[in-house]
Amino acid sequence: MSWLNHVANPTGLENIYTEGTPSLSGVSLHEVRLVRDGPSLILRFDLNRPPQNPPKKWITKGFNTVQLEITLGGIHEVRLDGFTTTIRADISLTKPDLVTLKANSAGARISATADAAFLSKISAYCNEDETH
Repeated sequence: MSWLNHVANPTGLENIYTEGTPSLSGVSLHEVRLVRDGPSLILRFDLNRPPQNPPKKWITKGFNTVQLEITLGGIHEVRLDGFTTTIRADISLTKPDLVTLKANSAGARISATADAAFLSKISAYCNEDETH
């Protein structure tokens, strides 16, 4: 089962990734944020491959990297072990009862359980490291 089956609003991502759900292996993790409203946990990261059906404005602007924010709402438990300036993490989302998120890399480990998960933001930018 795809990780996208465990988020409440997958349509936006499904519309641009028409040839299958993008992998959450080796994503570039930019930010981990805890918010007392909810309480919520937000992860912001870059996907590893471009979409097959990007919006025209992304093409026009030369955007080559899709960035997602996933929000877990109604957090029951969060654990963060380590953090570094460059994190390539493998993220998983499962939902036996509560949504469980795990993000593992050489420099950081994150785990959380929550009532729900949703895609809070889908954006793109020109990643200079990816143009060479």
